[in-house]
Amino acid sequence: MHEKTLDAMRIDARRIFEAAVEAVDPYAAVRGHCTLDQAQLTVRSGEEAFFTLDLERFRRIWLVGGGKATAPMAKAVEDLLGDRITRGVIVVKYGFGEALRATRIIEADHPVPDRNGVAGAKAILDLLGEAGEDDLVFSLISGGGSALLPQPAEGIRLEEKQALTRSLLACGASIDEINAVRKHISALKGGQMARAAYPAATLNLMLSDVVGDRIDVIASGPFTPDPSTFGEVAAILEKYELDDIPNSIRRHIRAGEEGRLPETPKPGDPIFEKVHHTVVGSNILALEAAERRAKALGYGALILSSMVEGETRDIARMHAAIAKECLKSGYPARPPLCVISGGETTVTIRGEGLGGRNQEFSLAAALDLEGEPPRVVVLSGGTDGNDGPTDAAGAVVDPLTVSRGRAAGVEAVQALRDNDAYPFFQKTGDLLVTGPTRTNVMDVRLVLVR
Repeated sequence: MHEKTLDAMRIDARRIFEAAVEAVDPYAAVRGHCTLDQAQLTVRSGEEAFFTLDLERFRRIWLVGGGKATAPMAKAVEDLLGDRITRGVIVVKYGFGEALRATRIIEADHPVPDRNGVAGAKAILDLLGEAGEDDLVFSLISGGGSALLPQPAEGIRLEEKQALTRSLLACGASIDEINAVRKHISALKGGQMARAAYPAATLNLMLSDVVGDRIDVIASGPFTPDPSTFGEVAAILEKYELDDIPNSIRRHIRAGEEGRLPETPKPGDPIFEKVHHTVVGSNILALEAAERRAKALGYGALILSSMVEGETRDIARMHAAIAKECLKSGYPARPPLCVISGGETTVTIRGEGLGGRNQEFSLAAALDLEGEPPRVVVLSGGTDGNDGPTDAAGAVVDPLTVSRGRAAGVEAVQALRDNDAYPFFQKTGDLLVTGPTRTNVMDVRLVLVR
C-alpha cells in the first residue's frame, strides 16, 4: 500500500465504520433469518439451526416491539407476511420511525423514558391482552427497547423511574446492572411481556446491543426468563451508594426482597414454553464487515473482541497503547494495520458537560496520542448514530487533535475532566455525524496505523 496521508486515513476510518453499520441493517437481518414458503415460516436460530412454523395453525398474527431498530425490523416482517398480520404496535426513538402498513409506530425518548413511552407500552399490553391460544405474536426487540418501553410497577411514578435511570447512567453502572434494576421496577420487562402474551405463541426476534448477546439483557428481556432477583437489585443500588433513590422504589424493592411482591418470571416458568428466541444481528457481524472493508482498503486487520467492557477512559488508553506499540515495534502486527474492537464501555460522570461514551473514548485516546507521529487515526462510534444525548455517533481523532483544539481555544484535559467532549470536537471538526442509522449493535472502535 502506498503511504497514505493522515487525511486519507481519516476518510478510510469513516468508510470502515460505514461498512460495519451497513452490515447490521435490521431489515436485511430479519429477512436473512426468516423465509416464507406458502404458509411455512422457516426461522434460522443459529449458524445451522432452523425451526419452522405453520402459519395456517394461527388464527391471528400480532406484531409488537420496541427499540431503535424496530421500525425496519417491522417493515421486514410486514413485507414477508403481507396481509397475514392482524395488527401491530411498536415504540421507537424520536426520528427512528418509517412508514408501515399494519403497524402503529409510537415515538418516545431515550435513554431517559418519557410519557410517550408509557403510552406505547400500554398500547402493547392492550394488544397482547387480545392475543389468544391460537394466535402468534411477533416480538421485535432491539437496543433502546428498555428505555422506550417504560411501564412503571404499581406505586412507582414515571418521574421517579426517570430519576433513578439518570442516577444509574451517571454512576458508571453496567448495562447488565441497569437492566436488572429496570426489570424489577417495571410491569413489562424481565419476561413480564411474555406473561401478558401467554397463551399465544411468540417468535422473539432480537437485534443485540449487549455484550455476549445475552437475550435476557437485550432491552431488559421482555419475553425472556429473568435470572436476576430483587436481592441483587438491592445490592446494585448499595454498590453505587445511590442516596437519591425515591422512597416508592425503595419500598418496592424491599417488598420484593421480603417476598411480599412476586419475582419476575424465572427459567422453567410454563409461560415460556411457546416462546421462540432468535438473535438476528450482533456486534461481531459489524466487526467482521469492518475487517473486510479495512482489508479492501489496503490494511492488515485484527479484531480484538466484540465484548470489550470497562471504564471508557481506561479502554481508550489501552487502544492508544496498541497504536504506540505498533508504531514502535510492529506488534501486534506491522503497519498498515486496522485494529478493531466492539462492545460497550461505561462513563463515570464527574462533570456537567455534553458528550457520550464514544466521544469520551476518542478524547482520552487523543490525549494519549499527542506527540506521536501523525500516522495514527482512532475512531469510536455508536452504531445507532447517537452517542449519549448528542447528534453525533462519536468522533475521529489523531495525534494532532489536541493541538487543533488548543489552537481553537479549547483544552482537551479540561474537556475530559468535565465530560465535555462534544463542544471540544465541534471546535476541532472531529465529530462523527451519521444521523439516525435505525440499527443498534453497541459500538465500533477502530485504530488505524501506517
